[in-house]
Amino acid sequence: MSFTDELEPVADEYWKAIVDHPMVSQLGDGTLEEAPFKYWVRQDYIYLIEYGRVFALGAANAPSLGQMGRFAELLDATINTEMDLHREYATEFDINETELEATTPSPTTRGYTDFLVRTASVGTFGDTVAALLPCMWGFNETAKRLNATGRPDEERYAAWIDTYAGAEFTELTEWCLDLMDAVAAEATKPDRERYRDLFETSARYEYRFWDAAWRQEEWSV
Repeated sequence: MSFTDELEPVADEYWKAIVDHPMVSQLGDGTLEEAPFKYWVRQDYIYLIEYGRVFALGAANAPSLGQMGRFAELLDATINTEMDLHREYATEFDINETELEATTPSPTTRGYTDFLVRTASVGTFGDTVAALLPCMWGFNETAKRLNATGRPDEERYAAWIDTYAGAEFTELTEWCLDLMDAVAAEATKPDRERYRDLFETSARYEYRFWDAAWRQEEWSV
C-alpha cells in the first residue's frame, strides 16, 4: 500500500468536513452570499504569494534536477499565470488589484502560510511535499464532490468548481500524490510519521481557511 493510500482514510475525514461546511456547501449549491466569498478571494491572493515562496524553496531543496525544474515551473505558473487569473476572477466580484494588494492577512492566513514557509525553509524536501499536498488534494476533492452534486447556477461559483475539478488541476494533484509516494517510499518510519503530521496540520488549516472566510475573521486587537 502506498503512503497516500494509507493517508486516504484520514484525508477523507478532512475533505468531508470541508464539503459539509456551510461556506463550501453553499458555494456548491450557488446560495453563498458574496461577502464571505469576496473575503476568501482576497485572502487567497495573499496565500498565493506565500505559496510561490514555498515552490521556490522546494526547487532549492529538490534532490534531483527534474524535481527542481518541476518546482521552478510551478513557481513561474503561480506568480505569472495563476495570480493574473486570480486578479481577473476578483474583478468579477468588483475587487480590484489595489484592494487585493492591500489585504491584511487574517490570523488563519498568517498561521497557515507561516507554517508552510517555515516547513519549506527548515524541513526536508519530503516535509515540503507533505505540507503542500492538502492544498492540491483538498481543492481537487472538494471541487469534484461539489461537481458530483450538480453545477450551481451562479456562474462565478461554478467557475471555481470547474477549475479545481478540471483535468489540468486533477493532473497536478495526481503529480503531487505520486511525488509524495515516491518520497515516502525511500523514507524512514520516523520520516513517514512526520510527513503524516505535517499533512494533517495543513489539512486542518485548509478547513480553517474556509471557516475563516465564513466568519470573515479579523484580528481581535
